[in-house]
Amino acid sequence: MSLDVLKKLEGPVVLVGAGKMGGAMLEGWLALGLEPSRVVVLDPNLPAEAAAAFTAKGVQANPAYDAIPPAAVLILAVKPQVAPAVLSSVRGIAGPNTVVVSVMAGRTIGFIQESFPRGIAIVRTIPNTPAAIGQGVTVAVANEAVSADARAAASGLLGAVGIVEWVDDEALIDAATAVSGSGPAYVFLLAEALAKAGAAAGLPADLADRIARGTVSGAGALLAQSGIAPATLRQNVTSPGGTTAAALAVLMDEDEGFGPLLVEAVDAATKRSRELAG
Repeated sequence: MSLDVLKKLEGPVVLVGAGKMGGAMLEGWLALGLEPSRVVVLDPNLPAEAAAAFTAKGVQANPAYDAIPPAAVLILAVKPQVAPAVLSSVRGIAGPNTVVVSVMAGRTIGFIQESFPRGIAIVRTIPNTPAAIGQGVTVAVANEAVSADARAAASGLLGAVGIVEWVDDEALIDAATAVSGSGPAYVFLLAEALAKAGAAAGLPADLADRIARGTVSGAGALLAQSGIAPATLRQNVTSPGGTTAAALAVLMDEDEGFGPLLVEAVDAATKRSRELAG
């Protein structure tokens, strides 16, 4: 992923919030060659040592707001519950050509729009926690004010921590939240449950934990790197009448198996996402 498209934009990249997600994004940008002097980090809770580390790299950490020129891109990487106060404090950093990119869960484009000048470009995104190791999935939606260049700039910044998928309808963000945003928790639960099942079958608990972790991470890597459909990979492991087939007969039960249960789980998460968004 290249960040060259940012060279077409005037102004700094302003990151509001340097927690786990914001920090991961910043590290990704710098690794891809974004000029540190183009980055401004705003975070009132930034530890002194972190601020010093950013400054040593050439990143501006918590400068006076009135010293910041209009941002090319304004990244909102804060908790949704502090959004009203944060948006109120940073609205002056946005100029007519600023692209506002939100990674706040549950905060709609309409909500964000209320704090900025009418017609400003806004991109709402849902990243997930594997972004911390550069393996994230981010689903994004743009309002009508986002130009092709602005969309490319957002893609470049978001792509520093994984893949980016765009949707045209903001209503799809709730389902995306249920699949990719919450999805890592489902996979972690699979590893947890698989380890417990192994221990129940007689394996030492520590051994069951290690091989469950390795199996889940290895299968994920194979899925990512092979390009083969998940169903085909599953079939490749399954010999007729073998051990995997016996297990899958339970997991793939049409009424009580893993598939129907996951459909129910994603539906519950989708509904909750809509409730949180209001």
